[in-house]
Amino acid sequence: MDYIGRFAPSPTGPLHMGSLVTAVASYCQAKSKQGKWLLRIEDLDPPREIEGASNDIIMTLEACGFEWDGEIIYQSQRSNYYEQVLDQLKELELSYPCGCSRADITASGQQTSLGVRYPGTCREGLPKGKSPRSIRMKTSTEKITFVDKIQGEINLDPEQDTGDFVIKRADGEYAYQLAVVVDDALQNITEIVRGSDLLNLTTRQIYLQRALNYTTPSYAHVPVLVNQLGDKLSKQNLAKAIDKSNLPASLYQALCYLNQAPPKDLIHAEINEIWEWATMNWQITNVIKQLSIPQ
Repeated sequence: MDYIGRFAPSPTGPLHMGSLVTAVASYCQAKSKQGKWLLRIEDLDPPREIEGASNDIIMTLEACGFEWDGEIIYQSQRSNYYEQVLDQLKELELSYPCGCSRADITASGQQTSLGVRYPGTCREGLPKGKSPRSIRMKTSTEKITFVDKIQGEINLDPEQDTGDFVIKRADGEYAYQLAVVVDDALQNITEIVRGSDLLNLTTRQIYLQRALNYTTPSYAHVPVLVNQLGDKLSKQNLAKAIDKSNLPASLYQALCYLNQAPPKDLIHAEINEIWEWATMNWQITNVIKQLSIPQ
């Protein structure tokens, strides 16, 4: 099967260094395999989105020299696909409506390393006085094991670690877990290179893939950049936008964060020269096996 990778930013603000590191890693991995690299905008969370952010991200990627294959996909335009899969899961009796609020779950759920586990309150039917809010995916005792190309072997149990998880939110938006699984399958993604902050979500996504008889791609979770407080660089933490006046320096720094050891004179090179070196010398095995890197 031909290699197909992707980069899937959320338009919650301009592209920052943490996002650029992930983009560089996924792009180099795809190009080193002579594969395709797709761009998908994951705009399924309107309250967090910033007007104009999608266009700004796309323009910054273009200015950095990224070249994607095919048209850009916007998740906000793909509701029909997600609804079809929701119907399929309902027919398979693998999902159910849930009337619990976050406060309800916090009050009755069990704390695990991944947060509060949903206790299954609505699994056998809505309790008296409860109205449907979200839709949850039923989990089983099946344990999920996969080998991440950077982080190594991962073992998690969705049923024990999170319990039944949301696939359509109380606000009517489709959950990330559902949308990303559907889109990765429809776009025939063979490998997902993304930030380590999403590592713990992978087992739920593999669980969904198996339930839907989708092929499971391989995974590589890149260490995320963190600030001085140890918080992941993000738009919510006011991470600075990429300096568009010196993009070669940003690309060079991203390669350094990824432990690719670019030659020092590359920092002053043209963007096309940086990409030529990066794609020819890319080694995913050089990326440090850790969850975060201080900026």
